[in-house]
Amino acid sequence: MMDDLRHGGSLDRMRAAFPDAPEPWIDLSTGINPWPYPVPPVRLDTLQALPTHAAQERCRVAMAASIGAPAEALHLAPGSELLIRLLPRFISPRRVAVLQPSYGDHAQVWRAAGCDVLETDAPLASADHADAVVLCNPNNPNGRVFDPEELEMARATLAARGGWLIVDEAYANLSPEISMARQGGADGLIILRSFGKFFGLAGVRLGALIAPDQILRAMSDLLGAWPVSGPALDLGALGYADAAWQAGTRHRLNAGRQSLDRILLSGGFTNILGTNLFRFAECNDAHGRWRQLAKAGIYVRRFAWSDRHLRFGLPGTRAAETRLESALSP
Repeated sequence: MMDDLRHGGSLDRMRAAFPDAPEPWIDLSTGINPWPYPVPPVRLDTLQALPTHAAQERCRVAMAASIGAPAEALHLAPGSELLIRLLPRFISPRRVAVLQPSYGDHAQVWRAAGCDVLETDAPLASADHADAVVLCNPNNPNGRVFDPEELEMARATLAARGGWLIVDEAYANLSPEISMARQGGADGLIILRSFGKFFGLAGVRLGALIAPDQILRAMSDLLGAWPVSGPALDLGALGYADAAWQAGTRHRLNAGRQSLDRILLSGGFTNILGTNLFRFAECNDAHGRWRQLAKAGIYVRRFAWSDRHLRFGLPGTRAAETRLESALSP
């Protein structure tokens, strides 16, 4: 069982690899809100007809208003993962500095595009000589946060040389104050946003690219007239307009994170970092503890590059917390 080393979410493969594990499995391998936005009944017309321009505009404007981005600088897409893979079609950097550790697909995509990739824990230091700097803010898996003022300085340095600052803000709904969305459309700035993680609806496949006009035009030409499904557009418009739900969810996630931290500390983990959607914790023999949890029907995230760290999503129920506590007991 090695498929999980690249991504979480492979619950079907975990069941096959650990057939004797108790059911139901508890999937803590992804940083997705376990208390999702309430989904209303899907309107039949959104399934029968092609998505309308009006529906796309409602979702786009609602998202832009919610995150503070200029609406004209935002283009909807079927998730941010696809955008990561498409960026090499629109910019052609030779030297790319990528935050490490971070979401592994960023380095993989630019390396596959033939770029000289530098994986570094100080990517902003490369702004004066790299062609592109790529980072997540907040970072996945350790929750590291970059100050928007520092990011703006790096963007200006890169833009003056024709370079790019690429900021993956998949988890920025947790901390709106760190987002660069307000600078959306600025020279040399590309921002990726995700709906599914914070709203707990990853299967909806909704995200956005925030970038200068020439990048948006190229992306629009590639994705075509209907890049996002009708039901996803409706959900996005509702969720992003629901400021009260978002505020309440931030409080709920914070409480869930505090509860998970107590469980991890009592289970022998130390140096617990991350965000309110996932925790990045240190232990001895992380791969052994991963297997221990898997045998108990609990799926967490491990990493090929570390035998001292695991990442835990939030348990969604008290019963799930109790099972995790029991599985982590000596």
